[in-house]
Amino acid sequence: MSYTALSRDKLRGLGANLFIYSIMGFVFIISVFPVIWVIMSAFKENSAILGNPFSLPKGFDFNPFIQVFTQYNFGLYTMNSLVIASAATIVSLLIYSMGAYSIAKFEFPGKTMLYLLFTLTLLVPPHTKAQPIFTLVNRLGFSDTRFGLIFVYISFGMAITMFIMRITFMAIPRSLNEAAFMEGAGFWQVFWSINLPLAKTGLATSGIMMFLANWNEYFYALLLTSSPKVRTLPLALAFFTEAFSYDYTQMFAALTIVILPGIIMYILTQEQVQASVASSGVKG
Repeated sequence: MSYTALSRDKLRGLGANLFIYSIMGFVFIISVFPVIWVIMSAFKENSAILGNPFSLPKGFDFNPFIQVFTQYNFGLYTMNSLVIASAATIVSLLIYSMGAYSIAKFEFPGKTMLYLLFTLTLLVPPHTKAQPIFTLVNRLGFSDTRFGLIFVYISFGMAITMFIMRITFMAIPRSLNEAAFMEGAGFWQVFWSINLPLAKTGLATSGIMMFLANWNEYFYALLLTSSPKVRTLPLALAFFTEAFSYDYTQMFAALTIVILPGIIMYILTQEQVQASVASSGVKG
């Protein structure tokens, strides 16, 4: 190969790298930078936020966070969101992983149609179900309760959990089940001791997606609750920004409280999530 051809190849490689890094930089700016800016603004005074919004904070003053928790009862709202989102996620994983396991590993009449009905709910906008859900929750006596929101959020996790967990269980060799059954293991033992531990990547992916959706949900929290004692963080944040929008430091501190748990959860489970996405792309 001539020197000119090598130079052209190097230039093409350099151009491709520049293009890739440009795209990555653009994605960073529109997705990650706003989050970083919100967190940094929580440590700046109002004058600094209004005068030079993109400047770095001079220090790390946690008083705005303390005031948000002590003066505006954000501790209760945080606990409500944590309990509701965690309970709904855990119960959803327990129930829907069993359903996905049955669909992935066993043959029975109507299996394909049943799976389609489950996953088709992904195409239904959540707001279109407001009237029947509101009526059902009220008739069951769950209105303005944490259990009412948990009950509703459990139903929201069905489609995505069934979709991810079915693919995950299909990737586990059937020979493991057959060998366990031959050794005398029962249905529950095979599910809990063999399949579920091997499906941890799918569980992590489904869990983090459901938890974040439950943690950030606003519409049904507003629709189904009325008292501050069961108010969740997104709902409390809406009231907070309306009443105290002049105090930008505390507003950004409240925003940071809302967004940080999701970021921390993803950082802790990113390896499992990435492995699940990769395996879904290969097996699916």
